[in-house]
Amino acid sequence: MEVAIEQSWKQELKEEFDKPYFGQIVNFLKEEKKAGKTIYPPGKLIFNAFECTPFEKVKVVIIGQDPYHNVGQAHGLSFSVPDKVSPPPSLVNIFKELNQDLEIPMPQTGNLEKWARQGVLLLNASLTVEANTPNSHSQVGWHTFTDEVIKHISKDKDHVVFLLWGKFAQNKEPLIDATKHKILKAAHPSPFSAYNGFFGCGHFSKTNNWLREMGEKPIDWDIN
Repeated sequence: MEVAIEQSWKQELKEEFDKPYFGQIVNFLKEEKKAGKTIYPPGKLIFNAFECTPFEKVKVVIIGQDPYHNVGQAHGLSFSVPDKVSPPPSLVNIFKELNQDLEIPMPQTGNLEKWARQGVLLLNASLTVEANTPNSHSQVGWHTFTDEVIKHISKDKDHVVFLLWGKFAQNKEPLIDATKHKILKAAHPSPFSAYNGFFGCGHFSKTNNWLREMGEKPIDWDIN
């Protein structure tokens, strides 16, 4: 199957696109749109995380669960929103921790594309969602696909930092080879759990310390 995804990822994941489950995802989305349902993000942004962060550039992976399901929020990068869209509560808490950890001022935008361009793969486990219906596409096959993405990164790259925030993301830990990658775990940045171990986790400085140790350029987390 021909899939409009960034070339290095197309090469890395080529076997997945010909598997039955991936065809089922495509057919499902076509049927949902035919039925008049609104799907986020827009079609051209479904693989935006891969477009912004080619395979060879991946240094850090931040795993989210689901795209934002309200109008104008989802643009294919986990936790991120487009410019001029107010940051949702979890993203605000990410910025609070960033300020506490590295004294970076609260950003004027919630758009994390600057992180992605530096090698931070902002990967949601489901790449689409129905408007106003969280987790509505969690059973259509996306988790199979994104689990394979994680496995490919683990197998074919070295010294990647995986930031696993919350139980859902931490359930992906068995997919990662901890002997050659760095796994950092904390509570989810949601207002319901951020005070249970996300605040104070220091993941941004720890990520950069690891990258430096491995001879990699650290991430400039300041998006201002």
